[in-house]
Amino acid sequence: MYNISMAREFDFYVVPTPIGNIKDITFRAVEILKSVDLIACEDTRVTQKLLNHYEIRTKCISYHKYNERERVDFFLKELSEGKKIALVSDAGTPMICDPGAVIVPELIKNGFSVTSLPGACAVTTFLSQIPREGEDFTFIGFIGRSQKQIEEVVKKYSAHNMVFYDSPERILKTLEVIKNIRGEVKIALGRELSKLFEEVVVDSISNVLDHFKDGIKGEIICMIYADEDVSTGDLEFKIKELKSKGFKDKEISVILSSLFAFNKNEVYKKSLDL
Repeated sequence: MYNISMAREFDFYVVPTPIGNIKDITFRAVEILKSVDLIACEDTRVTQKLLNHYEIRTKCISYHKYNERERVDFFLKELSEGKKIALVSDAGTPMICDPGAVIVPELIKNGFSVTSLPGACAVTTFLSQIPREGEDFTFIGFIGRSQKQIEEVVKKYSAHNMVFYDSPERILKTLEVIKNIRGEVKIALGRELSKLFEEVVVDSISNVLDHFKDGIKGEIICMIYADEDVSTGDLEFKIKELKSKGFKDKEISVILSSLFAFNKNEVYKKSLDL
């Protein structure tokens, strides 16, 4: 068993960095970045600006999605020699749509201790400033590029508040595809969070498209609100279809929760009532 709570000092630190405002970093994060022997980062040029601002002299080494696997042996060797390593991304928290998913399991498998510091993350920054009913949401990372990929994920999570990242070059086309599928759905769109031109808009999808008709710039995060009436009716329809094919209540709950991200317990209860 891997114990993640007992050690005070760790071998490997996952360290969030500011998503915009350079002051959005914790005292502990600065302390860790100064104390470790090596900082693994997506782009050394980007990270170096942050390190220079806080007078951090620790050596950096590139670690991004194109060299993640080839860096594993190097990190294992450095750690086996007693060195401490911190992982950062260009902005935000590593492993949240950023590198880290390859190295962390390998470190744990090889007995090295890993911890993550709390800090900046676009998802929580965004969700904490928009109106929501309830706490549940589905985060899918970067939404697909093709129309088919967008259609599939929007249909799959129609019963949930769906949060995703997108580029400023694609977001308006993405919203047009979503509008064709979901109609006049309510959305929240944020750009340039924590930066000088931060903007968050919550409105119908048509009004948001009109608001940005002249174009949009900056890092984008968006949430498509669940349509409760549609999702409830859709769930009942799917349950009745499966019942007509001879599936049992428990089987139906597993199938629908797996394929469409419905809550398994809710599906089971609904199936019992129908």
